[in-house]
Amino acid sequence: MGDQVHIPEYEQEFELVAAEELVTGPAFWFLHLCWWHEEPEAVRERFGADTADVDALYEQLADEEHWPVFRVPFGRGHTAVVAHRNFPEDSGIDYFVRHPEWGRLGHLGQMDGHDRGPGLSWRELTAIAAAVPDGAEGLTDPAERLLMLLPMLGDIDMPHDAAAVVAQALTDCGTPQKHAQDVAGKILDNSFRQLPSWVVRDGSPIPVCGSDHSPRALPLALGITSDQAGDLADALSGGRCT
Repeated sequence: MGDQVHIPEYEQEFELVAAEELVTGPAFWFLHLCWWHEEPEAVRERFGADTADVDALYEQLADEEHWPVFRVPFGRGHTAVVAHRNFPEDSGIDYFVRHPEWGRLGHLGQMDGHDRGPGLSWRELTAIAAAVPDGAEGLTDPAERLLMLLPMLGDIDMPHDAAAVVAQALTDCGTPQKHAQDVAGKILDNSFRQLPSWVVRDGSPIPVCGSDHSPRALPLALGITSDQAGDLADALSGGRCT
């Protein structure tokens, strides 16, 4: 894995390590996206992942001393962060948004058996995936960015071509084309089952989620300034990357 990553709002007695170099093919996406109840071996084959690669990668992702972090930078200096929380008795994956000027995190949700979410609407997911800033550290491939944040998706207003968009991203990241549409459908069918609406309410420009189970039932990064909230809302809707 890569260099140490400093996130003061998240760090405790462990080391966060940039892990984008682990996003190299089907083995990673099998481990990251296979959360539905089906025979794992059959699903692994549809992803096109090799058993040995999966086993080796799992050991790295589960490192209790060096927690893997995946960064997805997007508009106006924001970064979506996916962190593997590897406490021996409390493991899972945390999803949050950070800006260096906030002094806090904007929590999207978590995947750990007590899942919390959703954390992103379809519009936000695709906007972030496409908004690649120049020179930013982290994932820069739009397909990888979309798949990295896909577990946080939950939206009642999904477009008719959502499965095709996800299938294309999977194909771009190594899933055999003949299986990509099926895998995409399984992922979307098994995302957060309470598919909520997303609305902008009075008092904040940032959309909130209609699910009480989502951290985003409240405005994301509650407590940031009105200018910061405006910048975040613009970035989430696909505003400029600078």
